[in-house]
Amino acid sequence: MARPKNDAPRARWRGLLTPVLLIVATVAVVLVAQQTLRGLPGWLNPFGVETKDRSGPVLLKSIRDMHRYEAARGNFQVVVDLEKDAKFLPESLRGRRTLFVGNGSVDAYVDFSKLGSGAVEVNSDRTAATIKLPPAQLEKTNLDPKHSYVHATERGLIDRFGDFFSSNPGNQQQLYVLASQKIQTAAAQSGLKQRADANTKTMLENMLKALGFTTVTITPTSR
Repeated sequence: MARPKNDAPRARWRGLLTPVLLIVATVAVVLVAQQTLRGLPGWLNPFGVETKDRSGPVLLKSIRDMHRYEAARGNFQVVVDLEKDAKFLPESLRGRRTLFVGNGSVDAYVDFSKLGSGAVEVNSDRTAATIKLPPAQLEKTNLDPKHSYVHATERGLIDRFGDFFSSNPGNQQQLYVLASQKIQTAAAQSGLKQRADANTKTMLENMLKALGFTTVTITPTSR
């Protein structure tokens, strides 16, 4: 007589397969609904987001006097290619690659408050002047939010599902930080400070000669 087959393992697999299929089906339905309803007006789209500005008044925290001459500005663009992958999952399931275009500027300035004692010397008949000029410095990167944007994004299924319910899809803060850092590094290597030194020297020479000085000598101090 044939022994009855043991159907217990098969039944357990059936029990596990059902919730897995339900999860996959739910994710697929949500993604399809998101793409389908995206073109509808906001008031008809149940997944639409309404923005309300509830900001408080702007508070003045401090005022400080400026003793600097803005001598040059560099405009830069960088493409940040940021990829994040899971160690043990395929890219199609968990992973993200983002191309971010950052546009920003960096100002170079000379701080006249750094002029030390004896930095300005004038002869007795006020026809010649010598100035020991401090070196130019760079401001922090001013990234333009209106012209900085995500150019393309590739996401795994889990990341797409998470972004759908996230209040800040993609978390672009890291992209802005990386773009600012890369632009700052490029500005330091671009000769922007040397241009600011030259522009400041020309400005002081023209100003002092307009005041009657016939000889103006500008000597830079060490960086």
